[in-house]
Amino acid sequence: MTKDSAANVAIKVVAIDGPSGAGKGTLSRLVAQRLGYHLLDSGALYRLTALAVLETGVDVEDPVAAAKVARNLNVNFQPDQEDTRILLDGRDVSGDIRTERVSMAASQVAAYPPVREALLQRQRDFRQMPGLVADGRDMGTTVFPDANVKIFLTASPEARAERRYRQLVEKGETVDMAALVADIRQRDKQDSERPVSPLKPAPDAIYLDSTDLSIDEVLAQILKHTES
Repeated sequence: MTKDSAANVAIKVVAIDGPSGAGKGTLSRLVAQRLGYHLLDSGALYRLTALAVLETGVDVEDPVAAAKVARNLNVNFQPDQEDTRILLDGRDVSGDIRTERVSMAASQVAAYPPVREALLQRQRDFRQMPGLVADGRDMGTTVFPDANVKIFLTASPEARAERRYRQLVEKGETVDMAALVADIRQRDKQDSERPVSPLKPAPDAIYLDSTDLSIDEVLAQILKHTES
């Protein structure tokens, strides 16, 4: 191990993995703020890739073309007290990457080995002092297998659909709850069955089910593990 790589490994990482809608984004941001760490929203990188693929007319069925888009993303994350602004080529796309169309495309491109390879080092480069909270689906298994704390955060598909339903209704969108549950189940299936870095808990991960817990209750449990 080189001196630089040894120093990098010494930087603490809290990896928070889990399925869509489990609350990873909110909790990762809160944990990062509480600890004073940097934040990596790895899912946003795949969503940004999907958005760029859709907007530029690249064939979403073409893994090589999607990987080329991933390698050339011009991305900037700007966290604040309430959320994280995500800029693509200087344009705020924080809302655009959360649409159902982009979500489904992101799950699709995330299954492509060339796309995952293109984004792997970019994710690891977020590991900087004083530490990093990494939010995703394979943070503790593939990207940061040496993470100091590994959390696998989940909730029932129905609870996750209900949370997503409230978010979309607040934005004035018309939503079909049954369709949301079906989409979440389909996304879970895609993520857990993909051949590269499937969604699963790391062997040493702490399993947290947030179905019947508040954000504050889950936050307290995660912080307890980071302090132990």
